[in-house]
Amino acid sequence: MVPIDDLIATLGSDQSVREVRVCAHWTAVWTRHMGLASTLQDPCPGHSARPVGDAGHLTDKTALQLCQLAHSDSLLEASIGLAAINSMLPTVDGQELNAEQLIVEKGTGRGIAVIGHFPFVSRLKDQAKALWVMEKRLQPGDLPENAADQILPQADVVAISATALINHTLEGILQSCKKDSFRIMLGATTPLSPVLLDNGLDALCGVQVAEPEMVLRHIQEGAIFRQIKGLQLVCVRR
Repeated sequence: MVPIDDLIATLGSDQSVREVRVCAHWTAVWTRHMGLASTLQDPCPGHSARPVGDAGHLTDKTALQLCQLAHSDSLLEASIGLAAINSMLPTVDGQELNAEQLIVEKGTGRGIAVIGHFPFVSRLKDQAKALWVMEKRLQPGDLPENAADQILPQADVVAISATALINHTLEGILQSCKKDSFRIMLGATTPLSPVLLDNGLDALCGVQVAEPEMVLRHIQEGAIFRQIKGLQLVCVRR
């Protein structure tokens, strides 16, 4: 079972909600700190899109109430829930290291599987003995998501987009990994919590928001990750 409830149980006393911003690429929730998550939406066109419950009143809720949205089968609500969880986690003293560096460190000359087509994947080809990239929206050379059952048992290093927490696929991914693989969760959605290190992951490569107002200004103007200023890269390992 993906430990959403275990994550929430570690968050401590409840907090008021200062801001909720659901932007084109990123969702931000500001409670104890500011937390981010990728903005995912269900594939519903136009006016048939599924609404967020209580939209317009989310700041009237408490932080822990928003965290419960991480369980939702609505991708948009789950995005808000993960951002809320990240906003409540304590800051950590991790290594300032990006995920690509760690994947290269652990995966040079070995089989690397990446779930999610990150901008750096083309640079891994010269480092890996074998490289598999699985993605929902396929780009040239990618494999579909349903290839995971065949690919992951072969991979020595598995890099998993933290959006697997939003779309509730992490449990199946981890079950498909071979036992001695090195498993990394990456992306700004990643909760930097030991709970995940106790539940099948070896490293977490995420961010902490150092300058909330600057981050809000960027994401509400449509910034993708590499355009956002005011973030600190953080990597924690088991």
